[in-house]
Amino acid sequence: MKGFIQKIKDIWNHDELRHKIGYTLLLLLIYRVGSFIVLPGVDSAKLDAGAQGGLLGFLGLFTGGAFSRVSIFALGVMPYISASIIIQLLGLAVPSIQKMQKEGESGRKKLNQWTRTLTIAIGLVQAPGYVAQYVPSNAHPAGSLWLVSAVIILTCSTLFVMWLGERITDKGIGNGTSLIIMTGIISDIPRGLFAEFAAQTPFFFLIEMATLVVIIGATIGIIQAVRRIPVQMARLSAGSAAGMPQGEAARSFIPLRVNSAGVMPIIFAQAIMFIPLYLQNTESFRDNAVLASLTRIDGVGYNVLLFVTIILFTFFYTAIVTNPTQIADDLKRNGNFVPGVKPGKDTAEFIDRVLSNITLPGGIFVGLIAILPSILMMLGLAKAQQFAQFFGGTSLLITVGVMLDLLQQIESHLLSRHYDGLMKSGRVRGRNTGGAAAVSTGYTV
Repeated sequence: MKGFIQKIKDIWNHDELRHKIGYTLLLLLIYRVGSFIVLPGVDSAKLDAGAQGGLLGFLGLFTGGAFSRVSIFALGVMPYISASIIIQLLGLAVPSIQKMQKEGESGRKKLNQWTRTLTIAIGLVQAPGYVAQYVPSNAHPAGSLWLVSAVIILTCSTLFVMWLGERITDKGIGNGTSLIIMTGIISDIPRGLFAEFAAQTPFFFLIEMATLVVIIGATIGIIQAVRRIPVQMARLSAGSAAGMPQGEAARSFIPLRVNSAGVMPIIFAQAIMFIPLYLQNTESFRDNAVLASLTRIDGVGYNVLLFVTIILFTFFYTAIVTNPTQIADDLKRNGNFVPGVKPGKDTAEFIDRVLSNITLPGGIFVGLIAILPSILMMLGLAKAQQFAQFFGGTSLLITVGVMLDLLQQIESHLLSRHYDGLMKSGRVRGRNTGGAAAVSTGYTV
């Protein structure tokens, strides 16, 4: 407890970090206030609260209840996430997009502009469908004029939420989009806990909470797990490393995370799972039995598709954030090598093989955690759906991943000002003791 209080003092004494955290909290507060502002013209007393079960409950979860309240932020950041998925998938097939991805900052700005434009298009498509399907006709004024205004407000609000996320990322602390999603998720935790406590016996509720702690620990472990590839570094010149004789080679390692993709595969996979829901609400697919099975979170079809999609996106996003060929070229350029492996192409193939071997079990574990709430509901072990969504599942994975990323960034700021941060007895935890820093893989949580 003493260490925790000291850490709070260190954060408060760090001017830049204090301002970043305050700025982030302010923007998140604006988002939460906006999620309670009902769409103009809608009578909230006539909304059908019972229509928000199943997969619709997840939509409400990711938007902090804005979806079910018919808030101006009802669409949240989902159109932006969908646009990001489309742009990244196009990057695999369209040479011009691949070229922009390699152009550095200028290419990134162009792709961001394309993503924003596509977000507007997706919002203009999703907004009228949302109003038509989830807002009762007796709860809003009749006429096309109101519908047009509602679509404009919902789309512009989505752009505003996207802007909030970008501002948090640029001037605040943490990834803005992920923090907005996490804010919506954790806002529902108290209601879920009370609902489960009322539905279970106190003894079984304590068992559930203990199991939840174990699951959280396992999730943190898999997110933080690292496979270290040893690297023989170039011989050092005199005085280049304190305490090392002239000409002696240093040993370091390449840290490859078991879950290099972070929380993005879960977010992307969950966004893909909303597609059957949107299709089912159209006239052409309304009575389609296959799509209906994919919208039931306690159904086999939904969970199998979610599990497979998470694994596929794990491999896809890992390939984006970790480039074995680039790592091998950097090693060769600096005169470093992996012991027992030839520099260049052989090193790239070796790193790619190791990365594939650790990504598969990592993706399987994340997929199992994601479908765990549905398994519990099928077996009747979790009575309240609000609680089951936090008992593992997408909500837990996103919350844990975003919190770890946030804490790591806070620690980095503390470390830059010589605070205790990650320090213990004068040495950073996990730092290589061989006198050389780990080779960077370009990975970002």
